[in-house]
Amino acid sequence: MVNTKRIIIATIFGVIFGIVCWWLASSSAPTVWFMALSIILSRTLIGFVIGISVLKMEWWLHGIIIGALFSLPMALNTLFIPGNAVYIFLATIVMGIIYGFLIELFTTVVFKQGVK
Repeated sequence: MVNTKRIIIATIFGVIFGIVCWWLASSSAPTVWFMALSIILSRTLIGFVIGISVLKMEWWLHGIIIGALFSLPMALNTLFIPGNAVYIFLATIVMGIIYGFLIELFTTVVFKQGVK
């Protein structure tokens, strides 16, 4: 059964954390519009997938796994950045894990919209 409230809440938090992620990424230097859009959409996708997922597991593990998996495409793009590519790659994955955890925390624990 589809839990519409769960999908909406998780997606909204995905957008919020996408904006936070973009803000953090652009704190040292401005980002071009397509990079900002990519960052926001990537985190929004994490929220949406968390919302639609019906996997039965602990909420925190669920957020961590989805956050890591759906951060991989953006992280792989960072390998083409000259200089600290590996550092940026790992930071992107770690931040995806953190955002996935936080999205699931707010959705499941705070708003009590767990997987049914």
